[in-house]
Amino acid sequence: MKNYPSNITRQQFELIRPALENFRKRTKPRKYELYEVFCAVLYVLKTGCQWRQVPGDFPEWRSVYNYYKIWSTKAEPTADSLLEQVLKIVIARRTYQGRSALTSFIIVDAQSVKNTATAENKGYDAGKKISGIKRHLAVDIHGFPQAIHMTRANVSDRDGASAMIALHAMHLRQVQNVLVDGGYSGVNFQLDVASNLNATVQVAKRNELHRFEVIPQRWVVERSFSWLENCRRLWKNCERQLTTSLQMVVLAFLALLLKRF
Repeated sequence: MKNYPSNITRQQFELIRPALENFRKRTKPRKYELYEVFCAVLYVLKTGCQWRQVPGDFPEWRSVYNYYKIWSTKAEPTADSLLEQVLKIVIARRTYQGRSALTSFIIVDAQSVKNTATAENKGYDAGKKISGIKRHLAVDIHGFPQAIHMTRANVSDRDGASAMIALHAMHLRQVQNVLVDGGYSGVNFQLDVASNLNATVQVAKRNELHRFEVIPQRWVVERSFSWLENCRRLWKNCERQLTTSLQMVVLAFLALLLKRF
């Protein structure tokens, strides 16, 4: 296998190898090495190619897709997929750097993304004039994801964020402050945050003179969205289902964090 730019090192892969190997225990020898399969999935994410176009020096594309399908499938709608579990394991390694694995401060934002012809779920965001889906993201002060949620683009930022916080309330249980922009102002959203997290909402307001100005701390979540732009698969929504779109974003953050070790 060639050393593609999208590949991670074997040392970095060792951080997640036990979780991938133990997910489905089997006595039959594996036909392909998990490291090569995972690098093939990262190649699809980074280049945006179709599964059938995976280079021949990777494992056979059907096997690569089947592995990805297993890793990204949820046993229950509210349960975490294997990729989500592995992402939390990698983020939890922050404890070894003297920081708590559970953050007390999150920044919430949303991003509307256009659909391709293959996508089935779509809505129209009248404000951004985009027909597609909307990515809702909550990050800590370092820009690392704490909660990710996908909806159709016609869902408002407030409703999508409220659903995201309700789904990930257990993981966000230590959050005390939630920083948002003006699109999340309103009593209903504050009540949802207070009931699910017992936290307060801070609204970062823009300059009243309508001049461009970097809003303190808000740029962190904008940078997290820009990290996703490094993956061509995420330039548009190519996935048929919202759950698959979610898993591709999880995979992108997982690859980003692994390359930091």
